[in-house]
Amino acid sequence: MRTSISRVTSNGTPTSDIVSAEVSFLSEVLGNLRDSGKISNEAYLDAGTIQGGLSIVANLIEQGAPSEEIDEQISQLFSKASMICSSHPEIDQQIESFRQ
Repeated sequence: MRTSISRVTSNGTPTSDIVSAEVSFLSEVLGNLRDSGKISNEAYLDAGTIQGGLSIVANLIEQGAPSEEIDEQISQLFSKASMICSSHPEIDQQIESFRQ
């Protein structure tokens, strides 16, 4: 989860396309992980909050929101992702294992 957020912010404030691509990636991967039993339903739902939050960020970017507002949303998501990774320590590595 933290890695997903770090990826979209690696070059500063991301574009809507970059964030939307990450949202799509997370949607597919989280579904695969849950369906295969590699993550619990609880982990799936927790991770979904990050996916949803990134979707909101993509919309804010598309609407031309100030970069300060976008950065604040991303900062809050990173904090939330850190809590999720503490509760589900395996999830970040499992998600990243699907990247090519």
